[in-house]
Amino acid sequence: MKGHSLLTLKDLSQEEIRFLIDEAKEFKTNRSRFIQNQPLRGKTLGMIFQKRSTRTRVSTETAMVELGGHALFLGKDDIQLGVNESLHDTAKVLGRMVSGILARVFDHTDVKILAKHSGIPVINALSDLFHPLQGLADIMTIEEHLGKLKGVNIAWIGDGNNVCHSLMVASIKMGMNICIATPEKYEPDPTILEYCIKNALSSEQVKMTHDPIMAAKGANVVVTDTFISMGQESEKQEKLRKFKAFQVNSQLVQHADKDFIFMHCLPRHKEEVTDEIIYGEHSVVFDEAENRLHTVAAVLKNFL
Repeated sequence: MKGHSLLTLKDLSQEEIRFLIDEAKEFKTNRSRFIQNQPLRGKTLGMIFQKRSTRTRVSTETAMVELGGHALFLGKDDIQLGVNESLHDTAKVLGRMVSGILARVFDHTDVKILAKHSGIPVINALSDLFHPLQGLADIMTIEEHLGKLKGVNIAWIGDGNNVCHSLMVASIKMGMNICIATPEKYEPDPTILEYCIKNALSSEQVKMTHDPIMAAKGANVVVTDTFISMGQESEKQEKLRKFKAFQVNSQLVQHADKDFIFMHCLPRHKEEVTDEIIYGEHSVVFDEAENRLHTVAAVLKNFL
C-alpha cells in the first residue's frame, strides 16, 4: 500500500481492507501510542476540497497532527485548481512539494488525473462515484456492533450514490450481502453494479429493488444517506417527491432484524430518516462518524 493511491475500495484486496480495519481498531484503542510514535513525522498532506465537509476535514487534519504530520487545507478559493491552472499542472506542482494528496471533488476523473500526474499517493476523500473512506468507516462500525462482517445483511435505502457504491464494493470484498432499494432512475451506476454482481461470491450477495420494504426484510444493517447531494440542489423538489416512500422510519424498520443497527454518514435531513430512528437505540451514526477518524488514520499511516 505504501506509495500507492486509494481511489476506490476496488483498489484493495480483502486482506488489505482487513489490515486497514485492524489498524483503525488499534488506533482507536491505543491512540496515545500512535501519537507518541508519530509515524508520519515530516510528512505533509495537501488536502484539496472542492466540496465543504465536517467529518472529512476534521478527521483528516486531526489524524495528520496526531500521527506527527502536517495537513494543508486547499479550498476552492485557495488554489488555482481548474481556474487559471489546469488540474494536470496542479498535480505536477503538488507532487514536488507534499507527501500525498487527499482530494474531495465533484468528478471522479479529477482524482484519477491527480493520481496519474502527481507521482505521489492520492486518497479519494469523495467523488461523484466513490467514497472509500466512508466505506472503511462503515465496515469498522458494522463489525464493532455486530461482531462480524461475513454473512451480514445490509439494506441500502435511498439514492444509488457514491456512498452506496463504496458499500457495495465493501460488501462483495468482505462477504456481506447488500440489497439496494432506490426509486426508479436513481439506481447505482450500472458499471459499478455490474462489477459487483460479476465479482460477488454468490447471486444472493448483491440485489436491486425499487421496494424499500423488500430491502429491509431481515436486514442486520439499515443504511441511508442524503437524498440531495451537493450540486443537486436544482433537483430537490423532484427528488423529495420520488423519495417520499424511502424515508427510514419506525414502520419501515419493523421489517428489519430485531437487533438491526442504523447507519447514516451525515449530515442528515428529516426526509431521509426520522428523529425516532436516528436518535433511537438502534442508531450507531455517531460511532460511525467517530470511526472516520480512526480509519483515515490507518489509511494515512499506510499509504503516505
